[in-house]
Amino acid sequence: MSSQDVLKNASTLASYNVLLQVMFRVLTFFLNAFTLRFVSKELIGVVNVRLTLLYSTLVFLSREAFRRACLSGVSGTNYSWRQVINLLWLTLPLGVLWAVLLVCVWLWFLELPNPQTIPYYGSAVVLFALSGVQELLAEPLWVLAQAHMFVRLKVVAESLAMIAKCSITVVLVMFAHEWGLYIFSAAHLVYTGFLVLCYAVYFIRFLGSQEAAKKGFPLNCVGDLLPSRVKGEPLIDWTLARLTWSFFKQSFLKQILTEGERYVMTFLNVLSFGDQGVYDIVNNLGSMVARFIFLPIEESFYIFFAKVLERGRDARSQKQEEVAIAAEVLECLLKLVLVVGLIITVFGYAYSHLALDIYGGSLLSSGAGPTLLRCYSCYVLLLAVNGVTECFVFAAMSQEEVDKYNLVMLALSVSFLFLSYMLTWWAGSVGFILANCLNMGLRIVHSVLYIHHYFLPTQWKPLRGLLPSPLLLLALAVSIVVTALSEGVFCCDGGWLLRLVHISVGAACLLIVFVTVVLTETRLIQFVRTQLLPRYRKKHT
Repeated sequence: MSSQDVLKNASTLASYNVLLQVMFRVLTFFLNAFTLRFVSKELIGVVNVRLTLLYSTLVFLSREAFRRACLSGVSGTNYSWRQVINLLWLTLPLGVLWAVLLVCVWLWFLELPNPQTIPYYGSAVVLFALSGVQELLAEPLWVLAQAHMFVRLKVVAESLAMIAKCSITVVLVMFAHEWGLYIFSAAHLVYTGFLVLCYAVYFIRFLGSQEAAKKGFPLNCVGDLLPSRVKGEPLIDWTLARLTWSFFKQSFLKQILTEGERYVMTFLNVLSFGDQGVYDIVNNLGSMVARFIFLPIEESFYIFFAKVLERGRDARSQKQEEVAIAAEVLECLLKLVLVVGLIITVFGYAYSHLALDIYGGSLLSSGAGPTLLRCYSCYVLLLAVNGVTECFVFAAMSQEEVDKYNLVMLALSVSFLFLSYMLTWWAGSVGFILANCLNMGLRIVHSVLYIHHYFLPTQWKPLRGLLPSPLLLLALAVSIVVTALSEGVFCCDGGWLLRLVHISVGAACLLIVFVTVVLTETRLIQFVRTQLLPRYRKKHT
């Protein structure tokens, strides 16, 4: 597969992933708004912080390293899919071990909620762990689908699973709200069950079909999806296994950085369950764009960079046309996430209070909620840039460089936990965002230095994507001043008429910014039209 074909497939995957994450975030957005009216904020804090942390820790530590290593490994020609499948099935026993360990920690070492206000906590812990193990049953199928760019499969599977989860939650919250944590445990089991079922049904129908033969799919029957040994070959590829171990050490640290504030809240008890619930709702609102735009782009283009570039080799010793297209894509991606991040930062300042007041009333808009969301708007900018820079760095690093970077991640993890604890005592829940910003800034510096060194011997300078046009910066500066003045005059205690005036002012400023982007960032617009929007690409190919 040529680099152009890989780019097209990665762009398609990113586009569908963005649409999928938009749907997820919108459904979750309305689901949270709905459940806020039926359950307590303490219950939401336990579910969205304590139990979700258990699930995310289990699946991340069980599969993330395998995903990164296998998706990198199969981009070459020296790996057998039989050995890759065998390696991927190790995620299941690893997941069982993590489930047992984490359930013991969650039940015996953490502060337990009051059983009068939050009943069934122990059963919920076991069921959330079981849902994580259940999801790992589909891991070999997920990697096969990602490696062969089966983009529609992921969209359909996760869409059906999310719809089923939301439906179960709404029905049980309305008619059996006394079940408490059982509601969310059952909904999560249904979600992971639907994922496994959709992937299994698809591959059962696909394997052995004419479509599979036409695509040259490496597996022929359902039995090939199960672990087995080929005569004359090792059970697994030990080079790939060592790469997996390197990524595993890094994944452990990355999980602490990603979910660090939840670990601090869970293990150090710096916030009550009610405060955790409010923080999580505001955090989800602030991270919507980051999750449904930036994360899918990072995941999809990591696959692109991993397939186009040869891991561990410098730019001069690789095919120059491949390095050129990688540099061009990296520059456009950096410019894209920078522009979107700046827009979120600018308009998030003046519209955080209004957004929280509309979404959750005074429960969210009073106190530290608006300040927290404003800080998160700034954090989104750093999150966006870091996602793109790290997806390139992780695809280009050699195994030795990955091991060295683990030491950097270790230092960042320790400093993050310390900063989170100290800043939370000083600034409340806002301290979590400040600690995240500091650590994300350090990660960006490391990645930018690596990219600069990587392309230094070449003629390409992809880091120019971090330099927006002066006219765009001017438009953003004017917008933040105008919208801040508008918030002070029209928002948010004067009724809906004045709120609409404030919204109209923001819409006008946003339109001016968009026009400025179209006029000044022509390369970016061309990249988005031809690579990230499928309808435009289909029109031109």
